Amino acid sequence: MGAIKFGPARIPSQESPEAAIDALVEGGFLACEIDFETRFWMNYDFAARLGELARAAGIVLSVHAPLAAFMGHADRGKKLNMATGMLDHSAGIAAASGAELVVFHPGFLLGRTREEALDSVVEQLGELRARLESKGRAVPFGVEVMGRVRDLGSLDDVIEISARLGWVRPVLDFAHMHATSDGAFTGVDPFAAALEAADGVIEPGAPFHIHFSDIQFANRNETKHLPYGEGTLRAEPLREALARFERPATVISESPDAESTQAIGAVLGVSSASRAS
Repeated sequence: MGAIKFGPARIPSQESPEAAIDALVEGGFLACEIDFETRFWMNYDFAARLGELARAAGIVLSVHAPLAAFMGHADRGKKLNMATGMLDHSAGIAAASGAELVVFHPGFLLGRTREEALDSVVEQLGELRARLESKGRAVPFGVEVMGRVRDLGSLDDVIEISARLGWVRPVLDFAHMHATSDGAFTGVDPFAAALEAADGVIEPGAPFHIHFSDIQFANRNETKHLPYGEGTLRAEPLREALARFERPATVISESPDAESTQAIGAVLGVSSASRAS
């Protein structure tokens, strides 16, 4: 079994890098995602200092790009330009902080066939990559499995994008997959199958990148994240599935409360709660 690094989906303090890392260390966390889903709140100096302190503490960072920063736009106009700029800036923060990847969403079908939409995502990501390389920001990206069954972003979609672009990795959001499968992720085998698919397209030595929380869903679509234990998704099968692989894993809790994050970490054996028990 590879090592698991676990932590929250939000930097715990925007006051200073020192306060943020102190809070992560106090929580027993070895991972954290920089939260830009709604806005960019961190400058490059903050990012560089955060990365320096995180490395000293053994904490791995990742960046979640803004929700509007998706590729695969049908109209190559203002929205595509805005998304490209957001992903460029996210990559700049990742490079400054030493984050291991930038997480982004794959986009939407927008009236196209799935094949046409995937081709558009791959084409626009290729253009983005050339821009990032010219700026020294060519960091790995992670494309997230989404939680709506009839839109772009299934596990198969994410695996295909990653297979076609060697610098893009699948981000396995098990809450989303639990929702779109109508609650099928209750045993080890579904977790292991998803991990096996991702393992086949991630470069050797790179970690799985995983999002996890309990989830509420209806008609195979996510509705909201739940406190751990209020839904039907559990961390024990994830722990057992990860034990089948030598690849390390970064697991990010997207739970809505700190107690749930600690509870998930305790099950995985990688939080302060588990170390104290």
